Amino acid sequence: MKPRPAQHPAKAATIRDVAAAAGVSAMTVSRVVNKEATVRPGTRDRVVAAIERLNYSPNLAARILTGAQQIRIGLLFTNPSTNYLSALLVGGLDMASQLNVQMIVQKCQPDDHAIAVARQLIEGGIDGLMLPSPLCDSAELIAAIVGEGVPALAIGSGTPSPDLLAVSIDEFAAARTMTQHILSLGHRRIGFVVGDPNHSESIRRLDGYRMALREAGLVVNERYVAQGQFTYRSGLDAAEELLSLADPPSAIFASNDDMAAAIVSVAHRKLLAVPADLTVCGFDDTILATAIWPELTTIRQPIAEMARAGVELLSAEIRSRRAGNAFSAQHAVLGHALVRRQSDGIWSDRHEAAAVEAD
Repeated sequence: MKPRPAQHPAKAATIRDVAAAAGVSAMTVSRVVNKEATVRPGTRDRVVAAIERLNYSPNLAARILTGAQQIRIGLLFTNPSTNYLSALLVGGLDMASQLNVQMIVQKCQPDDHAIAVARQLIEGGIDGLMLPSPLCDSAELIAAIVGEGVPALAIGSGTPSPDLLAVSIDEFAAARTMTQHILSLGHRRIGFVVGDPNHSESIRRLDGYRMALREAGLVVNERYVAQGQFTYRSGLDAAEELLSLADPPSAIFASNDDMAAAIVSVAHRKLLAVPADLTVCGFDDTILATAIWPELTTIRQPIAEMARAGVELLSAEIRSRRAGNAFSAQHAVLGHALVRRQSDGIWSDRHEAAAVEAD
């Protein structure tokens, strides 16, 4: 008997397949799926027919027919700080449970992989996407999502795209406030550890630091600016670089708590007392800020609240589109606060005299 040829499962239809079959754009298919009123009846009928003919995502077809109101939001992330991600998830999931929103969390890399993951979620029927930094600063990723007609929200971008909803704090003002605080303690040799250069908020925080120094009549010493990556490991390297200078800074302001904690660790290893010999300040006020000794003086960025606001804003946009309304690029700016703990101290003329004598 002649063997039967192997049976291979048919490849699932994608949103692009439906668009091609109906002779419309992927954005139009998305609008039909999301029940937006801006699609002409004839076009809507062709898209629904194509969905049924290609057996495209039964869940989506059911949503068209039954009018199910639950919203599905995808959260993409690539941030290396587990403390930041933890706070983000706590806030996002809390608000999602209140609004009948299903959240799908997906890790990806900030390159073509992120675009592939986003498209996979969109083809699976996701209603909207949340993009924490640095993903929210990727022009290619934003273009791919907008081209599919799916609303997206940026969390923590220093310069949010006008094509996205956004939730953030004033990164520039926050860094300026912290630097002014350190200056008020008498420090003049203030080091700064920059975050990942691919994150727009890294640049805004660096700009705030520089502005505060200039406003105090100081020349920005670029030797006191070290590059970090928002990771603990990069904080160790930055601390070694700054504290090995012939005239090391008396205070170091790091762009996040992970790097600040690493600086405290290096200071301890070098037998420098924090804050008596070295002031160390961070940014974010994650759980790590109070898990080390001494506890960190830091900028409180309301990460969990930003995630809550993001889910609420994106859900409202999705429902608004379903009602046939046009996109509204809303940008919510939340407040920040300087939280003073035990890692900063006054730097007096006596300290400077002792430093000169040691040299």
